[in-house]
Amino acid sequence: MEIQVDEDVRQMILSQGRDYRVCTACAGPALVTTKVKAPKDTDIKIPIGKNFLYISKIQAMYIDRVSMDMLYDRDEIEACPAFYTRRGF
Repeated sequence: MEIQVDEDVRQMILSQGRDYRVCTACAGPALVTTKVKAPKDTDIKIPIGKNFLYISKIQAMYIDRVSMDMLYDRDEIEACPAFYTRRGF
């Protein structure tokens, strides 16, 4: 099974020069930086330039593409218990 990554997601990762991860959040799949939710050894790892897009094995069972509507902003992250962490973002 191949997961497609939309071009605007690729461009965002390239322009920001950081790794991202698709993980499970309160409203479904969430696209966040790995500073918010660290990758796991079981994640699918997709190279995007010098960076990576990690996709949790759980989300990989349900999605076939990564799009910008999965991108969580600071307010959504702060409101979702799935992101409670001691690290800042």
